Amino acid sequence: MPHLYDDIWTAAKGMYKLEPAIADGGEVVIYAPHITEISYTHGKLLDEIGYHVRDYFVKQWDKFKHHPWGVIAHSTHLRGIGSFDEMNGIESPRIKVTLATGIPEDRCRKVNLGYLDPQTINFDDWRDREEEGILLVPKAGEMLYRIRN
Repeated sequence: MPHLYDDIWTAAKGMYKLEPAIADGGEVVIYAPHITEISYTHGKLLDEIGYHVRDYFVKQWDKFKHHPWGVIAHSTHLRGIGSFDEMNGIESPRIKVTLATGIPEDRCRKVNLGYLDPQTINFDDWRDREEEGILLVPKAGEMLYRIRN
């Protein structure tokens, strides 16, 4: 994510603008070592509710309806499409979302996101691998992607 985005609240665009082009079971890695905060405004609330698919909140609405709905919406935008089986308490996101940021691993896990140490990433390992299903997007969040028919 470009330095234009200084927290995950704004950098979430790197996921939801790419989500339509990600295959089921795929993964979006938000690479932004400069980001050290989930949200400067809503971080405490997001630490409390985490990031989840829409059905997680809808099917447990009584538990979450007192939280600001805009924060819940942001949570679902970053987490993407998926389902929640309230009988078993199992959430099944369509894709995995992983942060490679300056946010510590324990906080990423606490809010229900994956973690990857950004220092282990070498862009040359990811570049020009579209035929393998790997797409490197240097300025993510600036364009909306979708799969061509």
